[in-house]
Amino acid sequence: MANTGAGESESIKFGTDGWRAIVGKEFNEKNVEKVINAIAKYVLEKDGIRKLFIIGYDPRNKAREFAKFSADILSGAGFQVWVSDAVIPTPVLAYNAKHLNANAIMFTASHNPPEYLGIKFIPDYAGPATSEITNKIVSNINQNIDFSAKKVYPVEFKSFKEAYFRHIEKIIDFDRIRDAGIQIVYDGLYSASIGYFDELLKRNEINFETLHMEHDVNFGGGMPEPKAQYLCELIDLIARRTNAIGLSNDGDGDRFGVINEKAEFVTPNEIIALLLKHLKKNKHYGGKLVKTVGASRMLDIIAEKYDVEIIETPVGFKWVGQAMRDNDVIIGGEESGGLSIKGHIPEKDGILADLLVLEMLAYEQKPLWELQEELKHEAGCEFINNRVDIKLETKSQLQLLLDKYSSLKNIAGYRVKSKDQKDGVKYYLEDGRTWVLVRPSGTEPLLRIYFETDSREKAEELKNFF
Repeated sequence: MANTGAGESESIKFGTDGWRAIVGKEFNEKNVEKVINAIAKYVLEKDGIRKLFIIGYDPRNKAREFAKFSADILSGAGFQVWVSDAVIPTPVLAYNAKHLNANAIMFTASHNPPEYLGIKFIPDYAGPATSEITNKIVSNINQNIDFSAKKVYPVEFKSFKEAYFRHIEKIIDFDRIRDAGIQIVYDGLYSASIGYFDELLKRNEINFETLHMEHDVNFGGGMPEPKAQYLCELIDLIARRTNAIGLSNDGDGDRFGVINEKAEFVTPNEIIALLLKHLKKNKHYGGKLVKTVGASRMLDIIAEKYDVEIIETPVGFKWVGQAMRDNDVIIGGEESGGLSIKGHIPEKDGILADLLVLEMLAYEQKPLWELQEELKHEAGCEFINNRVDIKLETKSQLQLLLDKYSSLKNIAGYRVKSKDQKDGVKYYLEDGRTWVLVRPSGTEPLLRIYFETDSREKAEELKNFF
């Protein structure tokens, strides 16, 4: 594989979910080799042995080539290495890390633009690497590393589907879904979930329609993110059906997107709240709710109504996953469309999320829009969520904005009642239903401003303030 650019290792930083950069610039052969060697050094120091590595990749440009390149590096360092024989979703690889007691490396940039690629290290506990782990990996990057391998194993190519499928079939009641006769439309969105979500439905004899079921490095010219603006064709198709549900996933299959029977996008906050109710009421799960500081207050209200203790974490599923490993948890979720549940792995799984929505509908025998109305009634109001992303060119710009927004007393004419600095700064306003969170992105050069309130008028005022 030819070197794809010069790049400087100083630019390698692990954010909330791995290291990501533009292919042909910072993401090049030289820097990937540095990261892979740094990960191998960390694993050797932690385990004291050369444990199995499994490697996967999403449909992005050069992802498969970099996976094979990295496998050769690890093999040469004396590790046994299995590479996925096809495009694979992150949660499928993560589950197999736990199933095989292996460490995993996933080549993905998740929902980022098509020109990006990334490396996500998944330890044998099957969740995102913590900051402690990634800090050690980054500290290894510029060190001279000599593995002195006595034995070199040939790289093997394997399918990781079946173990994951069998596990999911123990969690989800596919018989109930099939018997419910739900009209399902799945938008593959050119993602890694193609050949996984649809295959699970097929092997359980569940009927469904599809869109965009081919892998494309450019993701059809859009973004590999299951948000309303990128699901226009799915929404149009649902609008032409009488009672269909629309489902989708992001580029590597760890996030979900849901369209209800009225062709409306359903927010991840609503899905997490509804699934908490479903797991508690219909499946009798016990335990806590894990949510991020950017998630809706609606989750707190529903959890309190069902006597479920709440754990709040910084933004990023690595924090949610860690809380799920440390506690008995019914469901852990984040506002950006990631969740996992008790009995699964501490990693977000968009395939599982979509299946849980179908299972919930089969149990409730009501349309999703009606369940949303019931949720709004229980919460006492409709919570309006939005996010403003401010693109940054330099670190000094970021610092100036952080300084500007770090000590506000009033926001859009509303007095600040209190603030929380768990992750960035979160302001709670005097009306008791409005909050604003200001934090830098962990994966992109952006300042993210999240806000939630109880009316569209207030939401517009907040958006205009920033």
